[in-house]
Amino acid sequence: MAVTRQQVRVFMAQRSDGKTQTAAAAKAGISERTARRIDAGQQVGGGKPRHWRTRQDPFAEVWDEVAEELSDKPDLQALTLLEWLQGRYPEKYPDHLLRTLQRRVKAWRARHGPDKEVMFPQHHEPGQRGLSDFTVLKDVTVTVRGQVLDHRLHHFRLAYSGWCHVRVILGGESYTALAESLAEALEHLGGVPVEHRTDSLSAAFKNLDAQAQQDITERYQALCAHYGMRPSRNNPGRGHENGSVESPHGHLKRRIRQRLRLRGSTDFDSLAAYRDFIEEVAASVNRRNASRIAAERAVLAPLPCRRGVDYTEALVRVTTSSTFTYSRVLYSVPARLIGERLRIHAYDDRLVLHHGGQELLTLARVHTVPGGGRRRSIDYRHVITWLVRKPRALAGLAFRDDLLPDANWRTIYQRLTALLSTEDVCKRVVGALRLAADHDCTRELGDYWNGALEHGRCPTLVELQARFSPQRPSAPLPRLQSRQHALADYDALLKEAVHG
Repeated sequence: MAVTRQQVRVFMAQRSDGKTQTAAAAKAGISERTARRIDAGQQVGGGKPRHWRTRQDPFAEVWDEVAEELSDKPDLQALTLLEWLQGRYPEKYPDHLLRTLQRRVKAWRARHGPDKEVMFPQHHEPGQRGLSDFTVLKDVTVTVRGQVLDHRLHHFRLAYSGWCHVRVILGGESYTALAESLAEALEHLGGVPVEHRTDSLSAAFKNLDAQAQQDITERYQALCAHYGMRPSRNNPGRGHENGSVESPHGHLKRRIRQRLRLRGSTDFDSLAAYRDFIEEVAASVNRRNASRIAAERAVLAPLPCRRGVDYTEALVRVTTSSTFTYSRVLYSVPARLIGERLRIHAYDDRLVLHHGGQELLTLARVHTVPGGGRRRSIDYRHVITWLVRKPRALAGLAFRDDLLPDANWRTIYQRLTALLSTEDVCKRVVGALRLAADHDCTRELGDYWNGALEHGRCPTLVELQARFSPQRPSAPLPRLQSRQHALADYDALLKEAVHG
């Protein structure tokens, strides 16, 4: 059905009143496609295009001034120009003329405006390029057992086939996060592309001096050399140069949001459960591109025989308080390591401690936040043996709140200080910590004890031990079989001793 001029007039009147394109089209009884054509200045309605104006141009008198401003500052918006005109000529240019001015400005830019940036579509060959970038899942709050998980995602993708790998990153954009996720992605892929492209890595360089930035650059180049990839970066502020991964960010995050809606909850039992969820989303993407992935895998270079260095190394010394500091975070270690120098392999989510070439233990890594100051990661089990010998030290301990296992235990300590003397509080809390460490019941003991205090009861250490120490069944005493010897045996023994 042809569009009438009356419908066009109604549509334009609605647009002048500030209605949206969709609402104005509905009022005029035309399709949104036709509305877009009208807004673009195309002829609709079947009549011959006219070359004359049907009404006087409201900006004819001042257009030379407007054009002069646009020539000097081509990025000025029509709304800014209208407000400028309203200031120069009060009450002459009302707000409903904005749409008219927008069309005039658009027409001027088409004739006299600066050139716009040209995008050149790229053709990708299989096995040539892999791309990495970090992204944030906005508008979604993921929690682990009710605690908000501050994280981002590292997204690796092959440009040709669309094969992707996604890893949950806890510590922000850094070389360590990039290297570890990249190494993991290549192992899952089972091959290596010719080139690895990233953004400018400006986030990884943030707050680092020139020497540290050069160190990261050299380590990144060494990592790519280990896998036989050519490293490349797009220019700062030119995200479209990494477009083969920037654009799929949106598709990936939309999939994640949809899967979370199907799941019905954004809360997970553990970090591992959330990582499994993200891996399944990435796997669903790969299943849809199975044929192209198979073709690309056939031309990838083989993996090297060993994994590249995907961690940051550092040396620390354990202090007399059985702690060390790394990256503005204080960590505790077992007291047997006091005075020793440890070599740290720092990953995004963990610290692996080595001594004398041997791996000793792994600690969960804690990250600082901008403006948040220093943080602590203290495990009371590392020092409980010595704290039992010096329980009074708990009262003035610099990191007491961090040593107490959780909020329940901190609340217990505060409540006991109102009921008992400082010495009794320390003895009872330290004794309970030893009990919790020996029988692995930290959470259960804390829940019970805090609940009892809420109800006005104050269990003694003996009561806690009776409740949480496992009761070992007493074994029956063995029945001894004895035989009484004859007294004459002594006579024989004495005779033998005398004559012997």
